[in-house]
Amino acid sequence: MNDEAKICCPPAEPAPPVPSDEGEANEQLAQLAKALAHPARVSIIRLLVRKEGCIVGDIVDELPLAQSTISQHLKQLKEAGLIRGDVDGPRVCYCVEPGAVALFKALVEGL
Repeated sequence: MNDEAKICCPPAEPAPPVPSDEGEANEQLAQLAKALAHPARVSIIRLLVRKEGCIVGDIVDELPLAQSTISQHLKQLKEAGLIRGDVDGPRVCYCVEPGAVALFKALVEGL
């Protein structure tokens, strides 16, 4: 992990268990898939994985989108639990939530 990500990323949450109830698993998979259902949000996740976390300004520099658009996508990813963010002075650092990504992978594998 790069030094900036170590400094500004909050600790990772433990991976939630894969629901044993099929209906609950379907609901969780649908919610996570919906959060990833836009190419810009997939690009943000890929960028955060590659850089092991970054501040909003770095994301804006990397993607051909306005900061307000990126902020909206970050909000949706955070609400779905796929990323975590922490305010570090005047900046906000975002990182992938590895447990949520692991849950998504497990739910897809269970199809």
